[in-house]
Amino acid sequence: MRDNNDMPGHLARRFQQIAVAVFHAEAEAAGYDLTPVQYAALAAISASPGIDQVTLAGLIAYDRTTITGVVDRLVQKGLIERRASSRDRRARELQITGEGRRTLEDIAPAVEAAQQLLVRGLSAGETEELMRLLRKAIAAGNELSRAPLREVATEGSKNG
Repeated sequence: MRDNNDMPGHLARRFQQIAVAVFHAEAEAAGYDLTPVQYAALAAISASPGIDQVTLAGLIAYDRTTITGVVDRLVQKGLIERRASSRDRRARELQITGEGRRTLEDIAPAVEAAQQLLVRGLSAGETEELMRLLRKAIAAGNELSRAPLREVATEGSKNG
């Protein structure tokens, strides 16, 4: 039987647990009640104003059920708004609010501190190598996920 420390799945889960704990601690210390997925969603909506929830889910690799709750909480916190789509009356577009923009700006140092804490035991070269290997492994396994990462289509390539 293999030791857990020889299993990539176990190590990935442990690293994720650490990443979430560090993010929460840094965000809380900065005075924010924001989870890593809420932050990812807020940043994605800021970068792609008007995206819908399905596109957002693909963009940050979360399943559609989970993203609904994330969006609901961001709306409740006043960080984003849902608006009727001008292109599809069934769809709802997501827009960041002024408060959401301020939150993204203000929490940025805490997010950066969290990222640095995650690799504090590594040299700069080791950090680059870890990031390269994580990207490679994730790209190779992306389609195996229940929520694969999807690229956002540009305006000219959207169907509809």
